[in-house]
Amino acid sequence: MTALAHERPETMTEIRTEPQYQPENGPGLDEALWQAWKTIDLPEGYRAEIIEGVIEASPTARRSHGLITNRVRRALDKFLDGGEYACHQDVNVIHSRKAWIPDAFVAPEDTEPCGDEDDMGVRADSVQLIVEVVSPGKRNQDRDRVRKRREYARAGIPVYVVIDDYDGQGAVTLFTGPRPDRADWEDIHRVPYGTEVTIPEGPAKGFVVTEAITGPARAKQ
Repeated sequence: MTALAHERPETMTEIRTEPQYQPENGPGLDEALWQAWKTIDLPEGYRAEIIEGVIEASPTARRSHGLITNRVRRALDKFLDGGEYACHQDVNVIHSRKAWIPDAFVAPEDTEPCGDEDDMGVRADSVQLIVEVVSPGKRNQDRDRVRKRREYARAGIPVYVVIDDYDGQGAVTLFTGPRPDRADWEDIHRVPYGTEVTIPEGPAKGFVVTEAITGPARAKQ
């Protein structure tokens, strides 16, 4: 069964955020955080991002997380093969002195023209799709479900996909129609594992997130 973006299963409860939220940092603090982030030297196995005015350090993914992420990357690369776009991993996405490291994202295969002014990563305006795979733990879950959801909307990322082992028995949520002014999305479509989700627009239009990527529904967490 394939679910289209405008369908909303009645039994699924939509996850909402506070659209009125705005970071309190001014340009001076944003610049200070940016300069600090550029010089951070973390121990091996950790990475740092700037999310909503805070530098967040987190460990690299556990095995199950990496398994899903690699399935997504391989499937997207195969789908995009022969075109101008590719799936990228372990690359910073930069927007207004913010820095994120998505689990996977679609951008031009040649990222040379897409670099930010400090050459720290790829500019968000060149990114057409972001995929995040949720890790265990409330802070990790809030990062992808709430904080990054708002950040990606502010940046105008066209499509955001969250693959979440910890949402019920596993769910995929598709966000489209970013509203930068509200830090939220016009269209939100959430389905349980086992229901296919088709990307509705952009270079990955027609790509399907299937059980072959997510794995089957999990036992209740």
